[in-house]
Amino acid sequence: MSVRKQYIRGDAPSGAAVSRRDFLCMAAAGAAGGLVCGGWRACAAADAPGAAPAIREARFYEKLANRAVRCGICPRACVVPDGKRGYCKVRENRGGTYYSLVYGYPASVHVDPIEKKPLFHVYPGSKAYSMATAGCNIECKFCQNWELSQSRPEDISPAPAYTTPDAVAAAAARSGARVIAYTYNEPTVFYEYMADCARAGRAAGVESVVVTNGFISAAPQKELMGLVKAVKVDLKAFTPGFYRDVCDGFLDPVLESLKRLRGGGVWLEIVVLLIPTLNDSPGEVRRMSDWILKELGPDVPLHFTRYHPQYKMRNIPPTPPATLRRARAIALEQGIRFVYTGNAPGEEGQDTVCPACRATVIRRYGFSVDEVRIVKGKCGACGAPIPGVWG
Repeated sequence: MSVRKQYIRGDAPSGAAVSRRDFLCMAAAGAAGGLVCGGWRACAAADAPGAAPAIREARFYEKLANRAVRCGICPRACVVPDGKRGYCKVRENRGGTYYSLVYGYPASVHVDPIEKKPLFHVYPGSKAYSMATAGCNIECKFCQNWELSQSRPEDISPAPAYTTPDAVAAAAARSGARVIAYTYNEPTVFYEYMADCARAGRAAGVESVVVTNGFISAAPQKELMGLVKAVKVDLKAFTPGFYRDVCDGFLDPVLESLKRLRGGGVWLEIVVLLIPTLNDSPGEVRRMSDWILKELGPDVPLHFTRYHPQYKMRNIPPTPPATLRRARAIALEQGIRFVYTGNAPGEEGQDTVCPACRATVIRRYGFSVDEVRIVKGKCGACGAPIPGVWG
């Protein structure tokens, strides 16, 4: 199946011509919970001095004949007719101009330990100001955040308040967070907002990290790598069939994305959620680990995490801890130096161990960091380099 297959999902207003006033009104109402302006109060709010901008024009798209557009933000390359949305449900064609419906409207904000992302080699023990919008460019049947990822902007309740990138950066700084994390849903679908928040955050002394499925086109990804410190990619499996049948996605573009990230000067970590009988076989884990070693190198941290029944996949039991231990052992045998287990507090594979002397340099329990023995990027016991983002 070609990755350029067009997916148009989610109804939008018809392509009938509207006035600028009505256009702004419809957009404001759509961002706040309804696609069509509900009356004078909504219209007045849209026109009020200092009111939130209605919607923001998207980036990375091409205008086509008959007021259609081709989206270039991810490898789906959706061709979107006038009045329709792309697969992600948050980018809409209005009169031949493509718009983001979620710019400035975070649907979820929370301050998390950075270990929850998980990012184990980035500012250990620090806080992450985590934010999301509606929408996603794949549909994992086991998604734990499906209420966000599979929703349209107007489905979010209560309706998010408009928040500028500068306000996000200021709130992150006030929270004491070391980074802004774009997470919970797929950040690629709110790329414009993420990029502007990353710029504002950096100006305010707060860096950014991205938690992503890696299903992003080369041009926006290359730009993004200059704006963020680290990226964690959820590698769903290592077979095209799993991506197609379980995630409505594609494996090859994700592998290409991983290679670009590794060569792009941004810190990379990989998470694999092991689902019993679907992606947890020793053979698949071995092939995946071998590819990571050869294409990305031995120092990319690899996390094997425990699955719990969610969303449309409630008939498969949680991952046995023994499966996590087996996968970790295989990856270590293949030569990957930092292999972790997750969603299973107390299991082996929580700590960071120096590959040279085997001393524990970061001791963890769950999302808590109990001890850090890394000094200027080196093992506190033997002085060997420990790769990561530490200072």
